[in-house]
Amino acid sequence: MKKGDDSTQLSSFCMMRPTQFPYGGQAVMEGVMMRGLHQATVAVRRPGGAIVFQDRELNADRRTTWAKLPVLRGLQLLGDALLIGMWALQYSANVAAGVADQQLSRRQLAGLASISIGMMVALFYVAPLLVAALVQQLLGWGVVAREVLDGLLRLVIFVVYLLLIRRSGQTRRVFGYHGAEHKAVNAYEAGAPLTVAGVRPFTLIHPRCGTSFVLVLLLISIVIFAPLGTLSFWPRLLLRLVLVPLIAGIGYELLRVSARHYDKSWVRSLVAPTLALQRLTTEPPDDSMLEVAILALGRVLAADGVAVETATVAGYTVGATS
Repeated sequence: MKKGDDSTQLSSFCMMRPTQFPYGGQAVMEGVMMRGLHQATVAVRRPGGAIVFQDRELNADRRTTWAKLPVLRGLQLLGDALLIGMWALQYSANVAAGVADQQLSRRQLAGLASISIGMMVALFYVAPLLVAALVQQLLGWGVVAREVLDGLLRLVIFVVYLLLIRRSGQTRRVFGYHGAEHKAVNAYEAGAPLTVAGVRPFTLIHPRCGTSFVLVLLLISIVIFAPLGTLSFWPRLLLRLVLVPLIAGIGYELLRVSARHYDKSWVRSLVAPTLALQRLTTEPPDDSMLEVAILALGRVLAADGVAVETATVAGYTVGATS
């Protein structure tokens, strides 16, 4: 392991270059993590202004093996994404705090990922079920009304959660780096040069975004959980927990298909609500944020042997891994 604006419209996705791997990543504290087939890179801007980065080697053979199995490949990719995301967040927190590099073990990362999944399941799946069941008892509602309330509560909780965390100035900066990540990936997929000027015009929105993925999961869960409405409370709760991995795998496949066929107008109309929600988790990045995203993406592309137009960003050559 080694140590703008939104002027380009969504129709630019119709001109995506063919790629063997869906490049992308996530925003972290004052930085961006990008993931490729062979390597993940997290780049972070220090309080003094310098950009530092760390590379993490990935098992490409494991990725290509699971990539052939629908639904299961989504679970494997999401599990890896959680572990890599925790690693990137830890690194960015170390840089922000100015402390020596400290690495969590794979067991510790897995533990943090499990806690994150547990909190998400409790907030978006268990809590709405409990509230809907209580309201049904108090008001004497039928099964259909209870299930409708349950689904609406999951959607409302998600949107309110995003609105609340947007109130933090630090979170808004993270959302700016999220926008930078999207712009960099959009520029690469459109064949634009990975320079600040080349990346800046692209949209903040991307059809493979994690925000869209969460909304897709919530919508799928409404359909899958509805037939369970006639069961008593505890079997219904247990089956919901058991079905969460299946919902995640299906959601990944739907997001993958919609991104691949985004050039079709009916697909764009179908996914419009999920894209609109990204407005709550992205902010227009400044050029310094774009530099960080470009550096991270350039390094993972170079590790995969993908040729890109060479550029110098903050003293580093984008497309070089040494």
